[in-house]
Amino acid sequence: MQTFWTDWLTVFVVTGLASVSPGPNFAITVKNSLVHSRRAGVWTAVGVTAGNLPHVVFGLVGVTVVVSQSVLLFNTLKWLGAAYLIYLGARSLLTKRHEAGNDQTPVGVARDDMASSRAFWSSFLVSVLNPKVALFYLVLFTQVVRPGTPPWVQVAYMLTVVTMTLGWHALVALFASHTAVRARFQAALHWVERVTGAVLI
Repeated sequence: MQTFWTDWLTVFVVTGLASVSPGPNFAITVKNSLVHSRRAGVWTAVGVTAGNLPHVVFGLVGVTVVVSQSVLLFNTLKWLGAAYLIYLGARSLLTKRHEAGNDQTPVGVARDDMASSRAFWSSFLVSVLNPKVALFYLVLFTQVVRPGTPPWVQVAYMLTVVTMTLGWHALVALFASHTAVRARFQAALHWVERVTGAVLI
């Protein structure tokens, strides 16, 4: 049981760090919340989470298959996965902080609202078609899924990931769609669009 809590804490911490790191999912959530509305932002958060779910399931299933067929292959993937996580952590630590741009508080006309279905599916596709997400979960689960790990433990990992992903992106949507935040960035929304496009590329 102690091993389970240690591994669960690993899933919790690593997923949390990955969630708050800027990337395509974060960018599209901010964009839809700023450019459109809070409702669009929240549905974007739901879409991001739904798009992550297949990667989570396939990551767990993939690890289970590896464990059942080859312990040597599992250990190889585990050490490669650890090296990849170290690489991601080092890159984050060495990334220089961007200098803040000119401070502006313009007032402009709000954009038309985005349909909930469009917000959901656009973010779902961004998430589900991102190969880095699939690799991340495969790497993560090789660190915590071992031979004999019961199914209920794996379900607990999955629920943790889903809850944290939805919770974080929903908070981002609520913040970015706040009236004061939108007013501050309203005249620069075209730059928000361009930056988001660059991130998604």
